[in-house]
Amino acid sequence: MRRDSIWYKLFKQIPGLLFDLTGEVPPNADRYRFDSVEVKESSFRIDGVFLPPEDALSQSIFFAEVQLQKDDALYQRFFSEIFLFLRRSEVAYGDWTGVLIYGSRSMEPSSSVWYRSLLSSSQISQIYLDELGDWRELPLELGLVMLTNASEANAPDQARFLLEQGEQLGRREDIIELVRTIMFYKFSTLSWEAIEAMLNIQDVRFEETRVYQQVEEKVLNKAFTSVVLRQLNKKFSEVSESMQAQIAVLSLEQLQALSEALLDFQGVADLERWLAAIELEGN
Repeated sequence: MRRDSIWYKLFKQIPGLLFDLTGEVPPNADRYRFDSVEVKESSFRIDGVFLPPEDALSQSIFFAEVQLQKDDALYQRFFSEIFLFLRRSEVAYGDWTGVLIYGSRSMEPSSSVWYRSLLSSSQISQIYLDELGDWRELPLELGLVMLTNASEANAPDQARFLLEQGEQLGRREDIIELVRTIMFYKFSTLSWEAIEAMLNIQDVRFEETRVYQQVEEKVLNKAFTSVVLRQLNKKFSEVSESMQAQIAVLSLEQLQALSEALLDFQGVADLERWLAAIELEGN
């Protein structure tokens, strides 16, 4: 879901946000690291994992899942990912907690009978954004959370209120970026200028923010990937789908290096060796 990237950005920039939501604050909470974790030898990727610092006495790990639309397979997926992660993990974590964040109770799966013991245990927290209270009275971080679940009719007023809060707290720049990111995904059909006008932001250009730069980099990557693939197909008649998949995830810098290296390639084997070397560097 497109909104997943909003939550990823929120958790990445404000890891303590999860503990604000749950009210459960572990030791060294300010040093937890939020990450997206791929479980080896499986197709599972866990997008919300909060990992404790290595030197922490309490080695509790937190798994978070945001659900803003109904998905009856949520529990199967969520608990399978948790236990597979624990099975494959090379670190013996002391404890774990699962946090399920819903837009409302209506977004819970229809049946929970298979997982009733887990859902009723202290290891699982279930949070409903529409029950957190009046967004005007919440701390700034929780207000950002509420904005992700706001209706299009109410979102502009909430966004402007959060920008005012950020200004008062001396956090203008980072709050502008987060609010703009959320509004960008909510109103994806609007131009940058229209979003700026909606938020009444005049003096900080959207083009200067990290979110714009990230979007721009993705566009450049896609265009450069297309060019490199055309060059390779022209040189070697056809590049396999597996190699195309490897090339599609290269960074812009790596694509530029490949566009230069391919001039000296004598055959597909050279391309295979080059990609294998890049993969080895990444590991």
